[in-house]
Amino acid sequence: MKAQQSKAPTAVPANAPAAPANKREYKKAQKASTKTGEPSGKLGKVVAMLKRPKGATIAELSKATGWQAHSVRGAISGAIKKKLKLTVLSEKAGEVRTYRSKG
Repeated sequence: MKAQQSKAPTAVPANAPAAPANKREYKKAQKASTKTGEPSGKLGKVVAMLKRPKGATIAELSKATGWQAHSVRGAISGAIKKKLKLTVLSEKAGEVRTYRSKG
């Protein structure tokens, strides 16, 4: 014998968000709900190191993330400057170039 299920509709609160129609909309809604403005993971680590008062060198950023130097420079140029709209200052003292974020 099968258990009978109630045919009555379940009550949904009036202020509940509508369910996404498809997988693409679901993923888009998930991304929007998790955006906080601060990157996480390795990119977040780079941003945190750049925000230190003394900043960070490419070698320090490479060691912290495991990235190669050209990847660190690309992340600073592309993701941090262009996408996150952060101002990154570059200062060269002797042979070492130091990067730091202003603000």
